[in-house]
Amino acid sequence: AVPEFKEEKPQPQPKPRSGAVEKTFRIVKDSLSDDIVKATQAIYLFELSGEDGGTWFLDLKSKGGNVGYGEPSEQADVVMSMSTDDFVKMFSGKLKPTMAFMSGKLKIKGNMALAIKLEKLMNQMNARL
Repeated sequence: AVPEFKEEKPQPQPKPRSGAVEKTFRIVKDSLSDDIVKATQAIYLFELSGEDGGTWFLDLKSKGGNVGYGEPSEQADVVMSMSTDDFVKMFSGKLKPTMAFMSGKLKIKGNMALAIKLEKLMNQMNARL
């Protein structure tokens, strides 16, 4: 008997992430600490549209925290939808999350109290971005 070969379709390689969004997440990751994780205890999912868009997460539940592209390992507590431009402006302190939300640039689903916690965290990070 001859083994039957199934033609395997090559899986499309995820394109390497670069640009302002990836850089922002790298800086966020570098500034995470156990204290921040302990104080926050939430998982944030960012649905970003535009160039370098996609789904990113910020895990502030697991030890040391984590960020990455794609879905988090656990259900997100807060889902934020916005453009990549607004995301970068928000994390660099050029756009206040509250203003973005009020003006419709930022849509939030989930726990609003945890969303507000993230704003406080962003303010601490602005010094580094």
